[in-house]
Amino acid sequence: MSDNTSEVITEEVEEAVEEAAPVQETDPVAALTADLQRLQAEYANYRKRVERDRTVAHELAIGSVLTELLAILDDVDRAAEHNELTGGFKAVADQLAAITNRFGLEKYGTEGDVFDPQIHEALLHDTSSEVSVPTASKILQPGYKFKERILRPARVAVTDPE
Repeated sequence: MSDNTSEVITEEVEEAVEEAAPVQETDPVAALTADLQRLQAEYANYRKRVERDRTVAHELAIGSVLTELLAILDDVDRAAEHNELTGGFKAVADQLAAITNRFGLEKYGTEGDVFDPQIHEALLHDTSSEVSVPTASKILQPGYKFKERILRPARVAVTDPE
């Protein structure tokens, strides 16, 4: 290489370094700012995810406890049907019903409802000309749901149209 060529290359390199120098000074700041913004967004997403997971775990725990109480609620309902709830037992049954309602337990299933396999469990089938769609003609065991989650489907006798 000639001296002129090396001088031109040296000058071009020096000019490029001088032009890049101010960019290099702000480039680390921009990079650190971008990293900070990314970390803040990740942390905000993490907090939202943890809060959502905590809420779901809380609802699952309550749902689990309420599921365990369903057999007791069925026994209380059967006792009420036979007029066996009197005195102190009636007070306890009323408190139990109030507590489960306060937690959000909902009893569902009435005779005449349209049969929905999402929320009903068909135990018996019959046909009749009196119905135009499959209908829950008899509630064998009521269903329960907590929030939008079915804890137990209503067990029903279904009447289909002829």
